[in-house]
Amino acid sequence: MPPFNAAYRQTLLAGRLTLGLMTPVARANGAMADPEAERDIAALADRLGFAALWTRDVPVMVPQGDEISVLDEPFAWLTMLAGATRRIALGTAAAVLPLRHPLHVAKSALSVNRLSGERFIFGLGSGDREAEFAIFRQDIALRGDAFRERWSLVRSALSPDAAGRAALREATGGHDLMAPPAERIGMLVVGSARQSLQWTAAHADGWATYHRDEARQQGRIGLWQTALRERAGSEAKPFIQSLQIDLLENPAAPAEPIELGLRTGRDALVAYLDRMEDAGVAHVLMNVVRGPRPAAEVVDELGREVLPRLQGHARTPAA
Repeated sequence: MPPFNAAYRQTLLAGRLTLGLMTPVARANGAMADPEAERDIAALADRLGFAALWTRDVPVMVPQGDEISVLDEPFAWLTMLAGATRRIALGTAAAVLPLRHPLHVAKSALSVNRLSGERFIFGLGSGDREAEFAIFRQDIALRGDAFRERWSLVRSALSPDAAGRAALREATGGHDLMAPPAERIGMLVVGSARQSLQWTAAHADGWATYHRDEARQQGRIGLWQTALRERAGSEAKPFIQSLQIDLLENPAAPAEPIELGLRTGRDALVAYLDRMEDAGVAHVLMNVVRGPRPAAEVVDELGREVLPRLQGHARTPAA
């Protein structure tokens, strides 16, 4: 089987916990992100050694709680960030597969991967906004079935080798979508995607889920490792989690829970991330909470004061 691309290897197979950022980082609620500011933050994250930049797929401006997500098309957005960066991986977390034709989404993924220098990681989910499914005239009750069916065709379309693209060629009458990638593009299930963990362990290259309190998250990691033993021959596949982060100016401020994350100073954050690494988390996708501090200032502190102190970095001589 062809090796994974460098983006997947450096982000999810590094042998230590890595950090990524959800983008846009500095977008105000209800407003479009400033492309120039986001390119600057992306370049900063690249220089500081973050492993990945991620973005969400929100097809329609449907309010969710107190937030209205006003986001650019994710593949176009990541292509913009690719032009502002050199090394950092670029990923979707997640593209809503049941609302997209699998050939369209596969061609978009292949294009971002090629235009970024093979830096793409493909996170896919089943979607959860009932209004969006109604707008696209899709039955939300069937999204799990649609996800599995479309996953198989996308996987085939992204395959570097001819044998892997057999299902694609059958679907297209013998045609590729474009030149295949030189290396494998990692495909992650984000959330449950209405699938069992056993299905995800067998078919995906990793699982991304949400922040939970530490005891519950350790339980989820244990379930994932059991599923890998049962369905993936104990193949090492990464566990990824998101984290809403409200980073306080006082570095010694204790951590306290917020929705899907933590409000904390950097010292307690480092300790938390070390515990997550010990528990088996490969990558933490950080979503910077909008607050009084400029987003670029928070990213700078995370890169300069948190990244170098993580235990995996401390064990790596090159760091």
